[in-house]
Amino acid sequence: MSEHFVGYEYQDITVKRSMAAVYIDGYENFGWKLDGTRDPAGKPDAVTLSFKRDRKFRGKAELTRLQGQFDACMSEILSLEASKVVKASAAAYTVGVAGTAFMAASVFAYTAGLLPLSIVLAVPGLAGWVIPYLLFSKIRRDRSARAAPLIDGKYDEAYAVCERASGLLAG
Repeated sequence: MSEHFVGYEYQDITVKRSMAAVYIDGYENFGWKLDGTRDPAGKPDAVTLSFKRDRKFRGKAELTRLQGQFDACMSEILSLEASKVVKASAAAYTVGVAGTAFMAASVFAYTAGLLPLSIVLAVPGLAGWVIPYLLFSKIRRDRSARAAPLIDGKYDEAYAVCERASGLLAG
């Protein structure tokens, strides 16, 4: 066999477009080289990254284990990022639906000729349409403040894993 022959292994991963640079930088520490990118069908906020690396190198099992840790850190970061808006959205939707129910009751009261009751029901109905935006903003801000140190810690953990992997490749 030729001395210059290099056999490659390949891996494709689909990630959020906003996290692509982190994955590209991180995977280089596990011996992967970016071979190309493409847009996956039906996922406008994602990108598929194609990597390749030499099949023959020392410490492959340890690098694979470290890469699993890196992937776990990235998954936890994405979960923490999503947690910023999930509770805020749920609270805002709940208040909005309640406001809509009050407004519907107000309309039914008006069509039944009960104008005073209609006005009384319209007030919480209108409030239920205005408050969700304010509620969403406040909860998201609070959740972001709580999640930021956790996210930073996970990034630090991921970078430490990358540093160990890079040391294995160099040594």
